[in-house]
Amino acid sequence: MKFGTKAIHAGVKPDEATGAIMTPIYQTSTYVQEGVGNHKGYEYSRTLNPTRHALEKSLAALENGSYGACFGSGLAAIDCIIKMLNPGDEVISTNDLYGGTYRLFRTIFEKYGIIFHFVDMTDVKTIEEKVNANTKLIWVETPTNPMLNIIDIKAVATVAKKAGALLGVDNTFATPYLQSPLDLGADIVMHSVTKYLGGHSDVVMGALICKDEKLATEMYRIQNSSGAVTAPMDSFLVLRGIKTLHLRMQRHCENGEKIAKFLANHPKVDKVYWPGFETHPNHHIAKEQMRGFGGMVSFTLKGNVLEEALNIVKKVEIFALAESLGGVESLIGHPATMTHASIPKEEREKTGVVDTLIRLSIGVEDADDLIADLEQAFA
Repeated sequence: MKFGTKAIHAGVKPDEATGAIMTPIYQTSTYVQEGVGNHKGYEYSRTLNPTRHALEKSLAALENGSYGACFGSGLAAIDCIIKMLNPGDEVISTNDLYGGTYRLFRTIFEKYGIIFHFVDMTDVKTIEEKVNANTKLIWVETPTNPMLNIIDIKAVATVAKKAGALLGVDNTFATPYLQSPLDLGADIVMHSVTKYLGGHSDVVMGALICKDEKLATEMYRIQNSSGAVTAPMDSFLVLRGIKTLHLRMQRHCENGEKIAKFLANHPKVDKVYWPGFETHPNHHIAKEQMRGFGGMVSFTLKGNVLEEALNIVKKVEIFALAESLGGVESLIGHPATMTHASIPKEEREKTGVVDTLIRLSIGVEDADDLIADLEQAFA
């Protein structure tokens, strides 16, 4: 079954009771049992809910996985993965990652004795140099947030397997439409479902997908025990959003390319970060492991003057100044003061998150209107 068909049909079926083509919203906390332990597969909605269950099956199918689990947010999903570790275990993470993930690692889990190393993963050798007997997880974002760096999933999977460590991949920016980490050797895939999978800026959710039954058993144990699950209504909204994921991603990619090329030729722009450029670091890897280059674009201004960047993000009219990404509407953000403010300035700037870096989430509007909006903001 090809992706567009899976997006509409995988994991869902007409309601047996009524024939409703859309999965019903099972807005219930508990389920009546015919006798002790004699139920219809559902006991309590923290453990399992039919609407959420349909979504989890759909997400697993889209990622070519076998098991899916949904959480109250993307960070709650990552939290589940780190809870699989023990004090003394070590994690190797990319040094260019979402600020919330960095904050979770450093301010929550470090005090429980888990050690985190942040390295430049665009060169796999830097990962190999950090691997030791205590390495239990390698954490990858690709494309990264916000620098759009590309990491070779297949090569990192080889390193992880040799070390006996899990490989987790944050696939939020690419989505399963553009990239399939499990097929490239990853053990577990994470999504901030809030973004492209939901696609309409009306849900906060996270998800994990894997193939291994033993790993899935632990994933479900932590999901149920910690209780950071998503609600039936939110699950319904994402099931609806997924049905147009392939159509939206096609437009995101088309618009992203047009905006990136416009920015590359603008006299006020210094650098443009978009994996589709042949000059982009690891562009050849992006071509191999992705089916398109996505709708995220970051750029810096000449002169590196903070006030100029802040003026531009305020002056746009179609782009909305807001955190998050992946919705049908275009968003503009200033990572240094917004999404990545929790990362110390010195560490931020080492990865390229300087004061004039601006991140764009390109929506599905008419590209000419988006370009005109940026042009007037620059002017």
